[in-house]
Amino acid sequence: MTTEAKQNDPWARTRNGKPVVGAIARRKYTVTQADTDAWARISQDFNPLHFDEAAAKESIFGERVGHGGVMQAVLHGLLATEVPGPGTVFLNSEMRFQKPVRIDETIEGEVEVLEVRDDKPICKMALKVTRSDGLVCLSGTGLLFTSHLG
Repeated sequence: MTTEAKQNDPWARTRNGKPVVGAIARRKYTVTQADTDAWARISQDFNPLHFDEAAAKESIFGERVGHGGVMQAVLHGLLATEVPGPGTVFLNSEMRFQKPVRIDETIEGEVEVLEVRDDKPICKMALKVTRSDGLVCLSGTGLLFTSHLG
């Protein structure tokens, strides 16, 4: 790529370069009690569904469940380190929480490049988190901007 082409390519100065439509990144993570405690401290979400075994047992879930924000955090990590990579931030997101995640359950986050703009370092991504039993617990899309980092 010529110097002039690099100057005109908004992806040229990003760490991972322009993502390819169809590129997928995945990461497994086990949601622990420590994660639940940390998220509650950050968010101030001390909902009994996450902490009170007796109350949670009477709920629709029948047991304590992890915070949805922890699932989102796994996706954020993939987007910021893998695809599109360092410098990536959300412009917009739409997520549907479909199933709960249990404490001490291993989940798998997955992001897939759906669209890539040529005029700006912006892309649309599919977002998904799957439980260890194969059920999708979160799905959605995100519009992301990737900044150059010098």
